Amino acid sequence: MMPRLLLLTLFGLALSAQAAAPETPGLLPTQIVRPLLEQDPSVAAARAGLEVARQEAGILDSSPYEWTAKLSSQRRTVREGLAYQEWNAGIERPLRLPGKAAADRNIGKATMEEAEARYGDALHEAARELLSLWLEWLSAERGRELASANRQSAQENLTAVEKRVRAGDASKLDASLAQADLAEQQRVHNDAKTQVAVAWGRLHARFPSIDQQFRVLPASLPIRENAAFWRERILSQSDELKTAQAQLQNAQAQAERARADKLPDPTVGIYTASEVGGRERITGLSISMPIPGGQRDRRSAKALHSVEVQRQQVELTKRQLEASIASAVASAEGAYASQQLAETGALAMHDNARLMQRAYALGEADLQALLLARRQATAVTQNARIAKIEALKSYYLLLIDAHLIWDLEHD
Repeated sequence: MMPRLLLLTLFGLALSAQAAAPETPGLLPTQIVRPLLEQDPSVAAARAGLEVARQEAGILDSSPYEWTAKLSSQRRTVREGLAYQEWNAGIERPLRLPGKAAADRNIGKATMEEAEARYGDALHEAARELLSLWLEWLSAERGRELASANRQSAQENLTAVEKRVRAGDASKLDASLAQADLAEQQRVHNDAKTQVAVAWGRLHARFPSIDQQFRVLPASLPIRENAAFWRERILSQSDELKTAQAQLQNAQAQAERARADKLPDPTVGIYTASEVGGRERITGLSISMPIPGGQRDRRSAKALHSVEVQRQQVELTKRQLEASIASAVASAEGAYASQQLAETGALAMHDNARLMQRAYALGEADLQALLLARRQATAVTQNARIAKIEALKSYYLLLIDAHLIWDLEHD
């Protein structure tokens, strides 16, 4: 047993080391993100749901029955013509049997666990939304910067061409082409500014407290862990799966309650009465119980089938998560590889545009070839930017799903 325990301990330590928060330079820091998430309406609603569940658990823990007071008055008349005033008073209360009380407490516990899982899931979804909107805004900012640089280059190119036209080294056609290129770059720059405004508006509307302090695009990182690590980690942290499991526990507790409810709760009471004008005093104890019928058996059978429904729902949720995890890991790995290829192509195309600029200055290439080279360099730069955003988003979403950033694992 000792070697086995030692092996299990070492394995646990290894998993703990693997689950440590990774380095994420440039990512929004936790101290900024947590207040943004806590203030999100969906998270606030889920947090309020925790208190609702807590009150519900308290209600289930106590008996649903209350004391009932009875008082009646009557007048008795006998044949001889005598009349007597009589009355009857008592209190009674149904008693919840011990098995039902235990089942109700289990229902309350499952209700609390489901509310906690829904709160965690609301945090998780808000974190994913924040990340997506933030990266969308950063991508738009990088697009605006590229459009601004291209507009500046087009302006400088037009100035140079106009000088060459005046010197007789270039044709008026070249000036027209340069002017058209500048107009196009101005349009692209205007569109880029609009995209920035739209992206920031969406981000700020959803998370009003965020500011523009963190606007530098982080460096992308490769995925170092294998698919098995991500599967085990995300499944263990999945609030969606925890919600389904809590619903299964609730269904099981409801089935226990329905099974226990086959035996009705008795009603116990005490009473006192005065008859024959007070000449007779009666004190007694009453016990009553409903006679159970087939309806209770059918309710119990229905609850048992509901347990099976929830059990299959847990299995379905788990399988869907496993498929989603496998897809997310493959997508993240592929996105990082695509980014590396896109950046390599962008560097090569920028070198080509630089060489074409030199050739044009030496009279070895025409303006159309230069403008084509610039457009090609701009296109591959945009593709590289999109690839980087996709790589960052894929990687960070994995970290969010695994609760490895922003202290999501603490809730």
